[in-house]
Amino acid sequence: EVQLVESGGDLVQAGGSLRLACTASGFTFDDYTIGWFRQAPGKEREGVSCIMSNDGSTYYADSVKGRFTVSSDNAANTVDLQMNSLKPEDTAVYYCAAVYLTHCMVIMKGYRDMDYWGKGTLVTVSS
Repeated sequence: EVQLVESGGDLVQAGGSLRLACTASGFTFDDYTIGWFRQAPGKEREGVSCIMSNDGSTYYADSVKGRFTVSSDNAANTVDLQMNSLKPEDTAVYYCAAVYLTHCMVIMKGYRDMDYWGKGTLVTVSS
């Protein structure tokens, strides 16, 4: 069974840090692009970050650039999202998703027809 499972969401104070993990089972990340997305209450799902498994290229939304870092461990089939200097506006459910042979630039511009989605992990940042 193919699964993506997010973990690491928590309640944290503004200025704090969290590390989210996305773990895949049932398939390998080879040739897949992994995106991190978030959805706050009443808002559309937005792309936060993306990593190309073939060459490790990374992409970020302007709202998180300089604060978030995405990394992958293809051998372990995990993609992490390190989130620093968190702000209350980062509060959302964070999802990871995988799509085969699609460039991150397409995903960061709004492509959402991913092959696999996780169920999400809640990040709450208090002020």
